Amino acid sequence: QVRLVESGGGLVQAGGSLRLSCAASGSIFSINGMGWYRQAPGKQRELVAAITSGGRTNYGDSVKGRFTISRDKNSVYLQMSSLKPEDTAVYYCYARIMTSIVRESDYWGQGTQVTVSS
Repeated sequence: QVRLVESGGGLVQAGGSLRLSCAASGSIFSINGMGWYRQAPGKQRELVAAITSGGRTNYGDSVKGRFTISRDKNSVYLQMSSLKPEDTAVYYCYARIMTSIVRESDYWGQGTQVTVSS
């Protein structure tokens, strides 16, 4: 079994900062990509940021220059700065994990609410 546990969401004023954390645990052989998605009410889930095992990053257009993704072993972090009300959403951690040398699956965290007040 593999689990992704997120933390760090909450309520912040516009212009403020938050840091999200996500830790993967369980039967992990290796972790390939990790990242963050978000889903606002009435909208589709969208990519916020992703990072490969080699450290290559990719960001959604709406967060470029404001958010920074980083990774440490089996954890991934999202530093969010200059937050805007439109960043309000449930943020989901994501990981592509190999549980053996031949088995790769996608895993999701339970989600953490980020609310930015104007």
